[in-house]
Amino acid sequence: MDKELNPMYRCNNSMETWSTINWSKVERELFKLQKRIYKASKSGNEKLVRSLQKLLLKSKNARLKAVRRVTQENQGKNTAGVDGVKSLTPKKRFELVKKLQITGKCAPNRRVWIPKPGKQEKRPLGIPTLSDRARQALTKLALEPEWEAKFDSSSYGFRPGRSTHDAIQAIYLSINKKAKYVLDADITKCFDQINHEKLLDKINTFPKLRRQIKSWLKSGVMDNRTLYPTDEGTPQGGIISPLLANIALHGMEERVKQYAETLKGAQRTNRNSLSIIRYADDFVVIHENLDVIKKCRTILEEWLSEMGLMIHPTKTKITHTLNEYQGHKGFNFLGFNIQQYKVGRTHSGKNRNGEFLGHKTIITPAKESIEKHLKDTRRIIQTHQSSSQAVLISQLNMTIRGWSNYYRAVCSKKTYRTLDNIMWQQLWAWAKRRHPNKNRHWIANKYWKSKGTRNWVFQTEIKGEEITLVRHSDTAITRYVKVKQDRSPDDGGLIYWSARMGKNPNCTHQRAKLLKRQSGKCTECGLTFRDNDIMEIDHIIPISRGGKRRTDNLQLLHRHCHEQKTTADGTDDKSHVREERSEAKVSRSVLKTSY
Repeated sequence: MDKELNPMYRCNNSMETWSTINWSKVERELFKLQKRIYKASKSGNEKLVRSLQKLLLKSKNARLKAVRRVTQENQGKNTAGVDGVKSLTPKKRFELVKKLQITGKCAPNRRVWIPKPGKQEKRPLGIPTLSDRARQALTKLALEPEWEAKFDSSSYGFRPGRSTHDAIQAIYLSINKKAKYVLDADITKCFDQINHEKLLDKINTFPKLRRQIKSWLKSGVMDNRTLYPTDEGTPQGGIISPLLANIALHGMEERVKQYAETLKGAQRTNRNSLSIIRYADDFVVIHENLDVIKKCRTILEEWLSEMGLMIHPTKTKITHTLNEYQGHKGFNFLGFNIQQYKVGRTHSGKNRNGEFLGHKTIITPAKESIEKHLKDTRRIIQTHQSSSQAVLISQLNMTIRGWSNYYRAVCSKKTYRTLDNIMWQQLWAWAKRRHPNKNRHWIANKYWKSKGTRNWVFQTEIKGEEITLVRHSDTAITRYVKVKQDRSPDDGGLIYWSARMGKNPNCTHQRAKLLKRQSGKCTECGLTFRDNDIMEIDHIIPISRGGKRRTDNLQLLHRHCHEQKTTADGTDDKSHVREERSEAKVSRSVLKTSY
């Protein structure tokens, strides 16, 4: 018998500590099992899928990774559930690994209210206990490969290897050769109203796991010592909630494609002429015929009602990519504005026959996103009125780089220049407030420098090191290649996924350089980085031991590998490189997997 399945094998044996776990072996063995689940699901072998899932759920490797995920990696790892437990010592982690299993039971969620980005109102999160989070992480490791093999190719939200940029590129490819009508839709309180029984029937898993998932759905929520029942919906805040929501919405694409087959003409041509692109609970349906779009709305309203859901009546609209329709022209999606503009032959695109279209598709940052970004920079400047220039620059650089990276794959250059001008005005007002009795020449000389061919560079110097504010326009516009429709990180194509990782707009320039230098692998464990891996930039020689803050002294590691290296170094070096935010949360409030 495999020792990891042997009850006599102790996770916390005297020879093993949490810091000496061979995570490389854990990841390799677990990934092999997940690949087998994916391939079995792809081939339709449901019996083998269930057998492999049961094996994974009992696997020590899976249990180790699940516990590591919730105690060390997730953003909400220090958030307590109803039991008040925020964190675990290494010894307690081993104890949780040992007892972690599918029981069919769970504790209620603790309600936490968080502000909606850019709004006064708040939205609720349901925080499970730490042990329930670990159980959910374990279940997700087993369920996700099965469903990645089944999911619609047009679904991009909360899926490994897919991002908002893939959704935007899919829209562009759908409309760049022809002007079309668009159903821009939003599902009303999607994650709060999903019908539990319908969802469980759709998951169609083995009884023991069904009872466990049902217990999470029916767990209730504790708010101010009052327990409220949860008769519908998936609690936002659970690790498994985004996956369950995607399962609930799976099949939308095929339903509208089936309708397309009934239209006049060749079935294959009709299916390809109708596009649906979904990101979580936001989706668009695209077709050149207005009547087809209206019919799709009716069909999807009926389809969603079977899952207990409905399309939001006021947030949903029909628009046209080129011409004005019902007061709308173009549309916003995930923080981007997508619109077509009439142009002459010089700037016009061409159709598949080489004929001039007379218009051009242009995707830019949405106005609402620009306004929110400026509000964020203004808030940072105002809250750092008494801070040093270096501290202010550090805070602004993270925000500017994160936002600019998010939009670097679309037509953003003009927006970048405009934002740079506004940023200058904001910083000038900051400097004037700090020195109301100084003239403009004195202020300019103190805070702005000349650098190469550039004047008015907001810059200071600390111990001989220049600290410079980055400009939005420093970000180069780069072409983004959409993920192949039939690919998934669970398919085992590590070379394909490793190459894509460094080219993602959310990947910082520094991180992309390190990925390329390291051939996409962690230098500590030797494994190829995967989409959901938590990565950190480490100083090879710690700063506390004389290491330099230079690129040649940096390496990219898994977070857990970074922690093991720090322990092995015998240092408590917290000086890992502080990066810009890896993804600008600019589109809207969406379901998170932080907990």
